[in-house]
Amino acid sequence: MNTREIAKDYRLAHWAGLMREREESGQSVRIFCKNTGICENSYYYWQRKLREAACGELMKLQGNNAGMTPTGFTEVKLQTQSVMSLSTALAQNHVCIETGGMRISASCEYPIEKLTALLREIVQPC
Repeated sequence: MNTREIAKDYRLAHWAGLMREREESGQSVRIFCKNTGICENSYYYWQRKLREAACGELMKLQGNNAGMTPTGFTEVKLQTQSVMSLSTALAQNHVCIETGGMRISASCEYPIEKLTALLREIVQPC
């Protein structure tokens, strides 16, 4: 490990401690930063860096992205004829999405914006 990596790890650990401290204080980011003299933009910058580092470690643990879905995408499985046991009317008026072991069935009349928001909440990439 070279000095740059050591310095990076030190900074990540320092900011992780500050973020833990903020969380335990129950204060908002804005108030915590104001009280401690930290620039709010720096706080969010390091929060992003910590998340990226955590995702990198997770990917290493899972072995070269095995089973990982690229950011912004989710796997959608289409039903095959053998799986479709719904009546023709139901199949024509509903959409069924399977992701992460979950199945979402919605009417085709359900607002696409709400369905999109739901999928974003369920499948949150690193």
